[in-house]
Amino acid sequence: MARKYEVTAVTGKYTDSTGAEKSRYQTLGSVIETKNGLMLKLESVPIGWDGWAYLNEPKPREGQQAPQQRQQQRSQATAPQGSGFDDFQSDVPF
Repeated sequence: MARKYEVTAVTGKYTDSTGAEKSRYQTLGSVIETKNGLMLKLESVPIGWDGWAYLNEPKPREGQQAPQQRQQQRSQATAPQGSGFDDFQSDVPF
């Protein structure tokens, strides 16, 4: 199952340090792709929510790459690999 979209909704307004009014967003869940089609998984529902939500491209989680970056790396040709011993690079002193 692949996460296709992040579901977010406007849950309020706030004023930033420059005095501009901004919208406050909350992540409600995600849309995932299964073998049977798209599926919505709601993890929270804000109090007073009007039912409208945004579907956004998922942000990469910490330690992960964005889907576009992974796709670019896969499409690039990889160098032939040797035995693995010669090209091993490490800062370990032993």
